[in-house]
Amino acid sequence: MAEPVEEPSNRPSGPWGRIKNLKSKRNGSNTWQVVAGSAVLGLVVATGAVLAAGPWDNGQRKAERQLAAATDHTGGAHHGRRLPGAPEPAPSAPAVLGALDTVTRSAPQDPASLRTALAPLIGAPALGTQVAASVIDTATGKQLYGRGAATPMTPASTVKIATAAAALSALGPDHRIATTVRLSEDHRTLTLVGGGDPTLTPAALKSLAASAARAIEEADATGVRLTYDTSCYTGPERHPIGKNPNLAPVTALMVDEGRLDGTDRGPATRSEDPAGDAARAFADRLKKAGVQVAGAPREARAPGKARTVATHRSAPLAALVERTLTNSDNDIAEALARQTAIAKGESADFAGARRAVTTELKKLQVTTAGARLADGSGLDREGKVTPALLTTLLARAADPERPGLRTVLTGLPVAGFTGTLSTRYQDGTDTTGATGLIRAKTGTLSGVNALSGTVVDPQGRLLAFAFLAAGSTAPADAEAALDALAAALTGPVD
Repeated sequence: MAEPVEEPSNRPSGPWGRIKNLKSKRNGSNTWQVVAGSAVLGLVVATGAVLAAGPWDNGQRKAERQLAAATDHTGGAHHGRRLPGAPEPAPSAPAVLGALDTVTRSAPQDPASLRTALAPLIGAPALGTQVAASVIDTATGKQLYGRGAATPMTPASTVKIATAAAALSALGPDHRIATTVRLSEDHRTLTLVGGGDPTLTPAALKSLAASAARAIEEADATGVRLTYDTSCYTGPERHPIGKNPNLAPVTALMVDEGRLDGTDRGPATRSEDPAGDAARAFADRLKKAGVQVAGAPREARAPGKARTVATHRSAPLAALVERTLTNSDNDIAEALARQTAIAKGESADFAGARRAVTTELKKLQVTTAGARLADGSGLDREGKVTPALLTTLLARAADPERPGLRTVLTGLPVAGFTGTLSTRYQDGTDTTGATGLIRAKTGTLSGVNALSGTVVDPQGRLLAFAFLAAGSTAPADAEAALDALAAALTGPVD
């Protein structure tokens, strides 16, 4: 089965519950209580900004950027002019989450000490019958720890790291997927043309219908036939796993990922005909906009001389990547793989996407020996990657010379806070002290568990890791064992 996707946790975490009241030594008043309280309030507001901004904001998270920019400021930098005789301003509260950084702060991690820390954890019975691992220093690319690092393993959803990196490399972070409406030369046929955006919404259909209605009115047309075009994608719509609540039929036209229950993440009841449903919903919007639509929508390509009368563009690719990784969104992942295929001139089907993603990874100078990118989501058990492939990609994303790949890192769930890690490493259940320190993509299929991401080690260096396990029989125990491995990279618990 595919991995469960949980709602992000909004439970605040931090030290403010333990802050002591301070009194002014000068007059014994509670002035310092007020100032300290203001600093605490500022931290609470900052925390709210992180949660309110959402897990994605067109590239590196907005709240994260703002907090990083304020890291070196003192309290006085935020409180304006100080009155004569007033107490010194309290220092600014630290950032809730430190900004991602690849700057070398001190001596490199000692591989021997890392081996010592991981040795008692890597052989945990809960991980199953086979475990492979890779840990590298992203600044140097040096492997610090490896156990079968070049062994092809089923990655489950950690393959989304490869899908995302390939799409960003091929298309760029600012690329938007277009859905268009085209009107035939004789003004009698209107065609809704899908471009492969699984995040198209009812509101977007309404806007497209309003623009199309104006064009029809300007053309003095009395009515139209409605068709819909899904030819942007080719091949079978069904994933090799068949009908599954974790993925809608893969088609170039759908609304809200074909979900029928109002959710926006995780398993859901899906439409059997997402494109047809989208076209019928569009027809209703046209009628409400005053357009006479003859008959039921039918599938057909837009006429050759038809002109575009309305366009809707998706969120930037960077935002789609972050959403894919944070929530382990299978529908967007498959769309990213096919968009990569289109960009590389391959057929927009599972086979073409596999070839295109593999080609783009090679372009990023990633060793693909033994890898098989069977799909974009990781639902196909025939997919294989090596731990070294994943850690190399994370290092590429951390490279200051490759800013276009940055959202591969910023989209990773944060331990105990967001996405598929929101219920792991939490206070009360976390005995590792790693809550908030690990960013990683999870991967879960029956008998397969994986975790791959980044962590800042005790020396202040950004490490990339990948732990892939197979043959496990207790998913919860396997996840706990993986969490312990990643936590060990953060250093010993005080």
